[in-house]
Amino acid sequence: MTKERVKIIPAVYLVLIKNKKILLAQRQNTGFCDCCYSFPAGHLEEDETLLEAIIREAKEEINLELNQQDLTLAHTMHRKETNENRASFFFTAKKWKNTPKIMEPNKCNDLNWFDINTPPKNTIPYIKQAIQNILQNKNYSEYPQKKQVAKKNVQDQC
Repeated sequence: MTKERVKIIPAVYLVLIKNKKILLAQRQNTGFCDCCYSFPAGHLEEDETLLEAIIREAKEEINLELNQQDLTLAHTMHRKETNENRASFFFTAKKWKNTPKIMEPNKCNDLNWFDINTPPKNTIPYIKQAIQNILQNKNYSEYPQKKQVAKKNVQDQC
């Protein structure tokens, strides 16, 4: 009897840093961590690369135009949530076109720059962990970390 291989759900996140501030969006009506802050983000679509996905998501969610050559993979996180395995890829952008603005008001009710060292208290916990790791130039982490008490679900922590 052979074991079934683990299936991993990939997601991309856009980390914009400007003047020691970080851009975060407050989620609403999504069914996942609503009222909490996160980066503009999304899932990979079929036949899409990670870079293509983050460029598409940036345009769809906050009206930014990005070029692949201006993006850098800053952090990768393996997340285990309930019965799912997720791979989260956090990209920084050196430059972008347009001013960030909410393009999906049904899913986002705030988009603001926050001090990079003190994100809002209601930031999704694994996003806080990613911010800390990016600031420390750590390119990989796991959530929850072994030393953390595994909670039922990220949703319960928001």
